[in-house]
Amino acid sequence: MSNSAVNVQAQKTGLRSQCLSFIEVLGQSIANIAPTATPAITIPVVFATAGNGTWLAYLFATVAIILLSVQINVFSKRSATPGALYTYVSQGLGSASGFVTGSGLVLAYLLTSSAVLCGYTNYANNLFGYLGFQISPAILIIAGIIVAWAITYKGVQISAKIMLIIEAISVSLIIILGIIVLFNHNFNIGADQITLKGVSFSSLRFGLVFAFFSFVGFESATAMGHEAKNPLRNIPKAVMGSGIFVGVFFVAMSLIMVMGFVGSKTSLGASTAPLTYLAEQSHVGIFGLLISICATVSFWSCGVACITAAARVMLSMSKQGLIPAAVAKCHKTNDTPHIAIAISCIVIAGVPLVLLLLRNSVMDVYNYTGTLSVYGFLISYVFIAIAAPVHLFKIRELKPHNVVTAVFATALLCIPLVGSVYPLPTYPMVILPFIFLAWLLLSLVWYFINPSKKPLDKVEIPKIEVFE
Repeated sequence: MSNSAVNVQAQKTGLRSQCLSFIEVLGQSIANIAPTATPAITIPVVFATAGNGTWLAYLFATVAIILLSVQINVFSKRSATPGALYTYVSQGLGSASGFVTGSGLVLAYLLTSSAVLCGYTNYANNLFGYLGFQISPAILIIAGIIVAWAITYKGVQISAKIMLIIEAISVSLIIILGIIVLFNHNFNIGADQITLKGVSFSSLRFGLVFAFFSFVGFESATAMGHEAKNPLRNIPKAVMGSGIFVGVFFVAMSLIMVMGFVGSKTSLGASTAPLTYLAEQSHVGIFGLLISICATVSFWSCGVACITAAARVMLSMSKQGLIPAAVAKCHKTNDTPHIAIAISCIVIAGVPLVLLLLRNSVMDVYNYTGTLSVYGFLISYVFIAIAAPVHLFKIRELKPHNVVTAVFATALLCIPLVGSVYPLPTYPMVILPFIFLAWLLLSLVWYFINPSKKPLDKVEIPKIEVFE
């Protein structure tokens, strides 16, 4: 795409314009996915339901993410704003749908950050346990959020570079361990995985629900629309590239981890530290320790990515008058939405601290907040999959293949969406879908009674648009 095809409108947000390289934008999405957490926690959960079909569940999830990326990039190739999916859905389906998407997305980012703070706390205390002591989860959460606030407050380039380095080291260590495990097993994945021995449609469906959870947040690069260099090229590449990269990584690690546990006294589905076990079995125990350290930091890094994305969506919603105007204020020196960042950090730390006071365990809080966040992501993804062909129809660019990819993306998204609520889970997880539904209904009511909202085309948010 030539530079002559791009017009940059001059309205200011207060954010630092076009300061992030492609690699830094890609790092935002990958950090939000937290790929280190999937082999450490999620793949064993998927195996507990999908068994030898774990790799296939991740393959289906990867295909769904690629199709969803195509829908997101319908918008990201044409315009770039800090509002991410909130602005995109507003363009396609109108402001009311956009606000519901935005409120669901903000909730998802904030509660994901709460969840990964708990993951970081749990892994940190596991490491401290080797040294013979433990630290109160509340203290670790407070310390983690203070450091995250300081970095996101100071500047987006700092947080992007830190997140990129952390994930690069973590994923590299896991890949090296995977190669060692493959070598020790003579690169024999096993016939049971290839033939899907013992796998049923029902078990694969439930496995797909959890596999899809591993990808949420991959779209967060779209929130960097004003801060990315060459956003109409780099953001679409980051959205698609992050999904493909982690998808290949997840499928490969699924195959390797299932193979590595064959003949083990402990099932992969019951293992609480699968990577540590594989490292010890491969006589490279130091890798287990290093990966545990990296997983601790990776969880925290994911929280930083969530704060970064949530604050920018909130800034855009504030510009439209949907939430208080103060939220849109940016720091004059750092060029960061410091009010939105502060609010995000208070909520992110406050939720788990309150739940811990109510005598919930750290991992219970992880499950509650993580599950609620997934509902927010899935609803946002369904809306964007519907909005994309509608938007193309409005601008007279709709083609048959756009409809086909949108239909397949929506159908695949409905599997984890329906599978997460039907059959209804047991108490207390059963109340979480209703809490999320109440949040969406309250958001919709607030949209219609709010006297301060502005039409989207009247909002002074810088847009980078393509003119054919």
